[in-house]
Formats: sequence, C-alpha cells, structure tokens
Amino acid sequence: MAVKYASIIIDISHENVDRIFQYRIPQKMLEEIRAGSQVCVPFGSGNRIRKGYVVDITEKAEFDPSRIKEITSLAEGSVTVDTRLIELAWWMKEQYGSTMNQALKTVIPVKKRVKARNKKVVWSMVEGEAPGAGSFHGPCSIKEEPCLNQEQKRIVEEFCQDYDKGIRNPCLIHGITGSGKTEVYIAMIRHMQERGKQVILLIPEIALTYQTVMRFYKRFGERISVMHSRLSAGERYDQLERAKRGETDIMIGARSALFTPFERLGLIIIDEEHEGAYQSESAPRYHAREVAEHLAEMSDAGLVLGSATPSLEAFSKAESGIYKLFSLKNRASTGSVLAATEVVDLRREMAEGNKSVFSRRLQELMKDRLGKGEQIMLFMNRRGYSSFVSCRSCGKAIKCPHCDVSLTLHNNRSLVCHYCGYRIPMPTACPFCGSEYLAGFGIGTQKVEEMARQLFPGARILRMDLDTTSKKGGHEKILSAFSKGKADILIGTQMIVKGHDFPGVTLVGILAADVSLYAPDFRCAERTFQLLVQASGRAGRGEKPGIAVIQTYIPEHYGIRTAAEQDYRTFYRLEMGYRKMMNYPPTCHLLKLQVAGEDEALTGYMMDRIRDSVVRHFGSCTEVIGPNPAPVYKVNDIYRKILYIKQGNYDILIRIRKYVQDRWDETEDCRRLTIQFDFS
Repeated sequence: MAVKYASIIIDISHENVDRIFQYRIPQKMLEEIRAGSQVCVPFGSGNRIRKGYVVDITEKAEFDPSRIKEITSLAEGSVTVDTRLIELAWWMKEQYGSTMNQALKTVIPVKKRVKARNKKVVWSMVEGEAPGAGSFHGPCSIKEEPCLNQEQKRIVEEFCQDYDKGIRNPCLIHGITGSGKTEVYIAMIRHMQERGKQVILLIPEIALTYQTVMRFYKRFGERISVMHSRLSAGERYDQLERAKRGETDIMIGARSALFTPFERLGLIIIDEEHEGAYQSESAPRYHAREVAEHLAEMSDAGLVLGSATPSLEAFSKAESGIYKLFSLKNRASTGSVLAATEVVDLRREMAEGNKSVFSRRLQELMKDRLGKGEQIMLFMNRRGYSSFVSCRSCGKAIKCPHCDVSLTLHNNRSLVCHYCGYRIPMPTACPFCGSEYLAGFGIGTQKVEEMARQLFPGARILRMDLDTTSKKGGHEKILSAFSKGKADILIGTQMIVKGHDFPGVTLVGILAADVSLYAPDFRCAERTFQLLVQASGRAGRGEKPGIAVIQTYIPEHYGIRTAAEQDYRTFYRLEMGYRKMMNYPPTCHLLKLQVAGEDEALTGYMMDRIRDSVVRHFGSCTEVIGPNPAPVYKVNDIYRKILYIKQGNYDILIRIRKYVQDRWDETEDCRRLTIQFDFS
C-alpha cells in the first residue's frame, strides 16, 4: 500500500496559515484521517506532542522521507468548528480548482493586530446617526414578535415542523417584491434560537446592510453581528472571534459571512439568492449557494433561499423536487399591491422629437409626484457622466492604454477606466487627429442627475453609485437620508433597486431597461428580467399605490414584457426553452477556463494546446467552444482568453478541470501565465 503524507497546520490561531508541516500517516490510520481531522503530532527538536489540523493529503513527500515524522494519533473530541471549516476548504479546493492555501484563506480569517484590545464598534441608535461597522450592543427598544399573515404562517409552520423532524431539504421561498420574506426569516430564526441554534443570514450587497440589520436588531438586539467587505481586517477578526466564543447567535453579511465559525449552526438563509454578488471573483471562484448547500449538509443545518426572481438554477431544482418550494403571492402590508407598470417605447419618443433621457410620460408622472410630496427613484444601469468620449472628426474613441475598454467621462472633467482605475484629464483635442470636436456619448447617473436638476430645479436629489458611496458609511448615509424624507428623488445604479423598502416611493423610473440585454452573457435576459422586477418592486410599498415606468427600445422582448407583467413563471418557461435549445445551464453544466498573461502570443498558444488536449481526451462526450478573447480582452496589460466546455455530467467537468490543472505546471511557460476555472 502506498505511503501517504498529511500536510498539517500546527496552530490554528490563523496567523501562520501559510506555515504547513508534512507528516507521514501510519498505515493503520489511513482510513481515519482526512482533510479537517485534528491530530496529535511530535513537533520541534524536543518532539513535544502538539495538536494540528490536516489540510491536505498526498503521496508525494516534500523532502527526504526518512526525515518526515509520523502522526501520533487522532485527537480526542476532534470534531470542532475549525475541523468543519478546514473540511469545507478541502471540498472547495476540489470543487473549484484552487490551491488549498487559497481555500484556507477564504474560510479561515487571518489574524491581524488590532490597536485597541477587544475592539468593538457601537452601532448608534441615536437619531440622525447611521451605523458603521461591527456588532450591536446596548439596550434594544423593540423586540416584538413578527406579525405574520396566513401565507407567511404556513411557510414558517411547515419549515419548523420539517426541521424538528430532522428533514433538511433546502427550501426556496419565491415571494413577490414586498411579500414579507424578511418577516418569515425572523420567525425561522426565532425558532432556531429557542433550540439553541445559530444562524447565518447572507445578503448580496453592502448597500442592503443598514435597513436589513436595523430590522433584525429591533427583534434580536445584541445577539447580532454583521460582516461585510468594508470592515477592517481587525474588525472582521473580532466579529468572527465573538461568534466562535458564542457571544452572538446571528451573523448577517455578504458572501464571506458564510464562513462564520458557529459551533451550533442550525440555519443558513440566503436572501435575494439570484444576485451575482454571491459568485466569488477570486480563487476559489465559489458560488455561495453551492457552498451553503454543502456546509448545511456537513452541519446538519437547514438552508433557506429567498427571492422575488429566483435564479433559473434554484427554480429548476425546486421544479424537480430537489428544493422544497414555498410561494408568497401577496404583499405583506395591508392595502399594498404591486406597482402598475407602464412600458414606454423610446423609438416612438425619438420619432416624435423627444431626445431627453426622460420620456414625456415619466416627466408628467415626476411632476405629479413632486407636487404631492411623494418620493421618486430613478434607476440607471451605468455610473459616470457618459459612457465614452469620441472624436466627431475621425470617429475614434479614447481608450484605456492598459485595458481593452473606452474611458468613461466623469463630471469633474476626467476620463476614468472602470477596470484598472487609469485616469487622465479630459483632453482639449483629439489625441489621434488633433480635432477639437470631442464629445461624450451615452449617459450615466451623473448626467441623469444634472438633467433632473434642470427639469425640476426645486427637487432635492440624491445620487447613489460607486462614486458617491466609496467612503466608509457612504451607503448608510444616503439611504438613511432618503428614508427620512430628506430627498425627493434618489438616482442610482443597481444598488438602489435591491431589497430596499421606502414606503414614501410611489414612482420608479427605469431609464435604460435594455442596456443589460446587450451583455455578452447567456444570462443577459435573466439578469435584465430580475433587475426590472426588482426595480419595479420599489414603488408602492406603503399605503399609496405605485407606478413603474420602463423605458426601452425593444418593448417586445420577452424579458421586458414579462417583467412589466411581473410574470416570473412565463419568463422561466421561455428562458428555459432558450437554454435547452442552446444547451446552456441549468440544462447542462458549463466550465469556463480562462488563461491570462502579459505575452499575447504565449497566452493564445497555451489555450490552443489546452483545447486540443481536452478534445483529444474528452471530446467524444463534451462540447468545447473556443478559445476566444474574453469580453474585455485586455485588462491592466494582461491578455485573457477563454475556453467554454459544456457537459451534462458535472463529475466529468471536475475530471476535466483536474486533468488540465495536473498538467499545468509541467512547462516553464505556464509560470508566466495564470489559469482559473469557473463552473456554471
């Protein structure tokens, strides 16, 4: 039988995750030891017995086998929260093709020095102050029980009965916008607390943190912590240590909150599960929904997904019985109904002489709402002043020298690359032909704000996009001001239409509904539908009825038509028909393999070799497309090429990924390139 070696972290204090030691696994323990196992090993020159965690197993010795010490034993009571997280990291490494070190750094927080010991950041409840980052503590004024309607009660009762019987099927709550999914979550969490269990609640955007956490704080007080990317390393570490010590029961946060070290994890909730923010952009390139499923299974915990516009992946699992499907078909607030939706054909507006970004109907409704003292939200799926600047003499656009994209004009008269941050002043003449006739084309949130101020000079206007929320607390400041009625119009990008509840908003204007339909992505219709439904759902959430105006150049497109009708099932049927015809997920599985490097010729050569090898070994049962340039071919002087591999059997895609990865380091050329894998 082959000799096997275990890579072990001696101290799980997290300061030295990189420092791994190799030990030989005794033959009698080969069946017992796996990634995540806690073991006892002789350590140092004195061979003092120390505990460590197995993070990898291999048949390859890293140095002279005669000098490698042997594991002494398995540690007693070795199943700990650290064990579970390391085992999860191993699964992620195998599933997504990262290194074990990358996976460990994703699931285990790296300890950083914090200036003040036991640092805690108070979330102020004082009028006029928006919360910052950290945990709640101090008195909580409201702890009322959730008031549920019959639809909500049925879901909570059925879920809790199943949970108490040991049934752990993942659940999908498909509820229209404003149907009260949050109240359902609160009731489920209360059930977990009564059983001494802990809960992770994932939300997709930092911009949603303020409203969401305030609602939960009113119910659960100081037992809540929050985790998001704007926390410092010290603040994040402090939050996770509090969770590990059992000082908190509920962790609310973005994707990384999934790795909270709860000892008694009972439930994971993923709100707005369809959001793209749940997909990691760095290795391991995991999807939070998939990792949550595996973590819930490992922990014997429940998993609940919620959305008004579920991803096709989640809804298809519900249709096939893998997930249990619950529906909320009515709005929770008494008298509140879905906003009436009007679709404006911008082709007709243009033909009839209106070249403004605001259709005549939208202008009419804005004037009416402002006159009544009601609030308006304007959604534009683009930030900046205009999309690009080009010369009217030679026709060339001014592009980033480091990326394959045009620079975006901002109203401080600078041109900015939204990929690498390259910035130059707006030139006075064309850099190609010297012409003075330079002009911006397209429109962004800053331009919309300027035009709205011209049309409605008395209106109080706030703009919310990446530029206005870049500072810490920027999201909360804007959202708090708007919720308190300190502004009449909120203009913004996607972050304003996701999950916010402003009862004073009675009009939503969607200014460029079809922009996302032109994205080079097979999910573009799905994402457009989701955005439009979510945006429309911000109107009329109080007692007054709402209207949503969708402005588009292609009103006949099924994604726009079904969004206007708030008809998810019809959209699902039509989109699934398209996916089946084109053999796209979720009707099959897709592996996107990307190679990137500074040497364009080498990048292309290596991708051709990979394609030929995959076709030779797996081509009889697998569809291979490409390699093709990435949608943005060059970013920061790095060229990127993509190979798409379609396969009905997910396990075969995993084998292909391992096959490519195992051969990746065989040549010197590979060290000048990077490779990454994305699964759909």
